Amino acid sequence: MEAGRGLRTIACWLAGLVLSFGLLLPLPAGRAQEHDVDLALVLAVDCSFSVDSREFALQMEGLGRAFLREEVKRAIAQGLRQRIAVAVVQWSDERNQAVTLPWTVIAGGADADALGRKLMAMPRQLAEGGTSISAVLRYSAALFPAAPSAERRVIDVSTDGRNNTGPPLSPMRDRLVAEGLTINGLTILNEWPTLNTYFENNAAGGAGSFVIPANDYDDFGEAIFRKLLREITGPGTA
Repeated sequence: MEAGRGLRTIACWLAGLVLSFGLLLPLPAGRAQEHDVDLALVLAVDCSFSVDSREFALQMEGLGRAFLREEVKRAIAQGLRQRIAVAVVQWSDERNQAVTLPWTVIAGGADADALGRKLMAMPRQLAEGGTSISAVLRYSAALFPAAPSAERRVIDVSTDGRNNTGPPLSPMRDRLVAEGLTINGLTILNEWPTLNTYFENNAAGGAGSFVIPANDYDDFGEAIFRKLLREITGPGTA
């Protein structure tokens, strides 16, 4: 009897040891790579009436130069999968949105450089119009089913104006957040000094959402760099 109990005790101890050891092992590659990319990011660029040709060019130059910076490349390389997917949308009123860069995977410095150069050379491809943030949110959200599978899905809206046409903004934000999307903003304060507060209250939402203001278009480049770095790194960063 005593010998039998002793054997059972040893067997249980060994089983527990094997289980504990197994918990310390890394996840199989298939499970660790259940997503294709760390981040799927839509960059939505304002082309409304308030954005002149110089201001549009500053937006595109700022976006392009951000992807050329080593800090952004390192942030991508430090992700679990070491790659992100990016799409670019130009937008104005509820009738005017266009994909000007389809989903593109950035998986290294060469990819980031190629994207940066493409963005800096990208022309304005959209008619001017009013400012429909709600419409571009809806349009951008519809792009994600075609994106690579991503751990995080983010819409990054740059704008210098308030929603003045199209569907109501806050209900659209709430619907997309309920679908698991994050909405961030870069607000350019040259026309509306409190636009960042408006965007925080009505448009931004989802896990880790944030708004970064730029005083004017000349400040856009540095602001979009900080914004991209934070989006790529993920929630909980400053």
